[in-house]
Amino acid sequence: MSSPHRPNQNHLLAALPTAEFERLAAHLELVPMPLGEILYEPGGQLQHAYFPTTAIVSLHYVMESGASAETAGVGNEGVVGISLFMGGGTTPSSAVVQTAGHAYRLESGLLMQEFNRAGLMQSLLLRYTQALITQMTQTAACNRHHSIEQQLCRWLLLTLDRLPSNDVLIMTHELVASMLGVRREGISEAAGKLQHAGFIRYRRGHITVLERSGLETRACECYSVVKKELSRLLSDVRYRQDIATAVR
Repeated sequence: MSSPHRPNQNHLLAALPTAEFERLAAHLELVPMPLGEILYEPGGQLQHAYFPTTAIVSLHYVMESGASAETAGVGNEGVVGISLFMGGGTTPSSAVVQTAGHAYRLESGLLMQEFNRAGLMQSLLLRYTQALITQMTQTAACNRHHSIEQQLCRWLLLTLDRLPSNDVLIMTHELVASMLGVRREGISEAAGKLQHAGFIRYRRGHITVLERSGLETRACECYSVVKKELSRLLSDVRYRQDIATAVR
């Protein structure tokens, strides 16, 4: 039986022309991404870049007290490890698997070789980095100015967009609270309001989205800002992904 996993499930890999993709294909290693796995820690040297296909990775900033909050999420639209090609090598944040799944791993030296060819890979990675910076900036503004319910709706919608089957999330209130950097009680109250409105159902660590349009009406503008910027910067990625999928 053929594997259900394919590199072109990641939008950046799917966008590469055949010649560029074939230089990397033999070196792409499919790896499982269990919930809670730490891909890198603050200050650590990155050895690999990760291109998620079905997993979602949370980028966290951890305070001296041990408290943390998510600055951005990375799913099948992107890559984990931008400091490799941005020249920093290390980062003060950590990367933790938020939703279990799979990713393709690429050794850092091979990524840099392709990046330094100054082909489409370089352009894609830089444009994706701009989209990621937008997500981080909008997250900071959202956490400062919007209610926990609005933040929760934004986070749920962005997570749904990255899932292959986008209606059920395996997620506890404690984990969501950790992602948003708020108290668990605040998440429970916000989730209760959304459940009472008939938009979600929460049971034993599973959040089922019943009415996505309802979440969109309760979300702040931050969700659409992040989504539109990613679409603007990587609009041609979707076109080439469709072509690649049709050919394969």
